Amino acid sequence: MAILIDDARWPAHERLWAHLVSDSDLDELHAFAAAHGLPPRAFDRDHYDVPADALPRLIAGGAEHVSGHELVRRLIASGLRVTARERRAGR
Repeated sequence: MAILIDDARWPAHERLWAHLVSDSDLDELHAFAAAHGLPPRAFDRDHYDVPADALPRLIAGGAEHVSGHELVRRLIASGLRVTARERRAGR
């Protein structure tokens, strides 16, 4: 089991954002996020949106820094990935 974080490359609200995921368990992800001060509103179905300035703290806290491609590959392999179609359907 691992908590994964990618590079902050997605712009929004005048900041860059990264994604924080679990490769096996949403409960593990929520526990890690809560322990590291991420608000529940940062959760988006299968990941947390994380501002760039939080990356060093989260990596120091145990998140594994991976590429965006690796993060998505492992999220899909975990069965936790919410697809674009599922997002549009409101699931």
